[in-house]
Amino acid sequence: MQLQFSFIIPVYNRPDETQELLQSFEALNTKTPFEIVIVEDGSSIPSKAVVDSFKDKLDISYFFKENSGPGDSRNYGMRKAKGNYFIILDSDCILPRQYLNEVEKSLTENYVDCFGGPDAAHESFTNLQKAINFSMTSFITTGGIRGNKKSVDTFQPRSFNMGISKQAFEASEGFGYIHPGEDPDLSIRLWDLGYKTKLIPEAYVYHKRRISWKKFYIQVNKFGMVRPILNVWHPQTKKLMYWFPTVFSLGFISSIILLLFQVDAFFKLYVLYFSIAFIKALISTKSIVVSVLSLIAISVQFFGYGYGFLKSTWAVSVLKRNPESQFPKLFFK
Repeated sequence: MQLQFSFIIPVYNRPDETQELLQSFEALNTKTPFEIVIVEDGSSIPSKAVVDSFKDKLDISYFFKENSGPGDSRNYGMRKAKGNYFIILDSDCILPRQYLNEVEKSLTENYVDCFGGPDAAHESFTNLQKAINFSMTSFITTGGIRGNKKSVDTFQPRSFNMGISKQAFEASEGFGYIHPGEDPDLSIRLWDLGYKTKLIPEAYVYHKRRISWKKFYIQVNKFGMVRPILNVWHPQTKKLMYWFPTVFSLGFISSIILLLFQVDAFFKLYVLYFSIAFIKALISTKSIVVSVLSLIAISVQFFGYGYGFLKSTWAVSVLKRNPESQFPKLFFK
C-alpha cells in the first residue's frame, strides 16, 4: 500500500503551541508529501491566523467545531483528512527533523495499522518540564509503558504521538468519549478487531507539557481514575503493575509511621529507591536541579495516580457504580 500521511492535530486555546509545531513541520527533513489537519475544538483563543500564515508553505487545512473533547476532535479530523494513514499529535509537541522518515521507514519494513512513538525532552525545556518528562518516561517510574525498546510489540500508543490507518479508524470508529484513557481504549479495541500495534522508538517527539505541579497532579490523578474503568471495560488487560503507585504510596506512608516507632527498615528501602532515581535522573538530564525536581515529580505522580486508582477501583469494581455517573469529568458528551 502506498502510504499517504495526514497529520491530525486537535487544538484548544493554544495558538503559540500551534506556531511552534508548524515551524517544526517546516523544518522536517523529508521528501514524503503530507497534509496537516488542524481541528479547533471550540477555542476562545483560536489558532486560525497562525494556520493561515503557513498556508503558502505547508499543505494545511483548518476546521473549527464546537468543544467536544480531544478524542472526538481527532475523529473529526480523520474524517476530513485525505490520506490513508493518520498521524495524531498533541499541539504541545515539536517534531524532530527526521520524524516522518523514521515513521515511513518502520512502516515500510514492518507494516502495522497503529503505532506509537515515545516523547523526549528538548534542551529548551524548563527544568520543571524536564523533571516531569523524566518521571513520565523513565523505566524506574512507569516500567516503560510509555515507550522503550523492550516494549515494541503489543504496545498501547498514546495519542500525543500516534498513527492509525484509515482502515483501522473506520473499523474501530476511532476514539471514545472518555478522557484521558481514550488512547489505550482504542488500542485494546483494535487488538480485539485483529489489528496490530507497535512502538517505533525512533519516531519520538519533543513533548513540552506546559504544566505546573498542580496541573501535573490533576493529570496523573485522572490517569489513575481511568485505568480501573478500562479494566472493567477490557478485563483481559488487567495487570498487577497498575497497582504499583497505590502500593508505593501506601507503603511510604506506612514507613513514615513505623519510623516514629523506631522501625526504619521500610523507610530505608524508599531512601534507596529515591537514591537510584536521583542517580538515573542525573545521568539522563546531567542537571542536579532537574534531578531534585524529578524526585518531587515522581512523588506527585505516584501519589496522584495511586489515589485516583484506589478511589476508582473502589467505586467501579467494588461498589459496581456506573463510571460516567461516578466520574462525569472523565467523559465528554
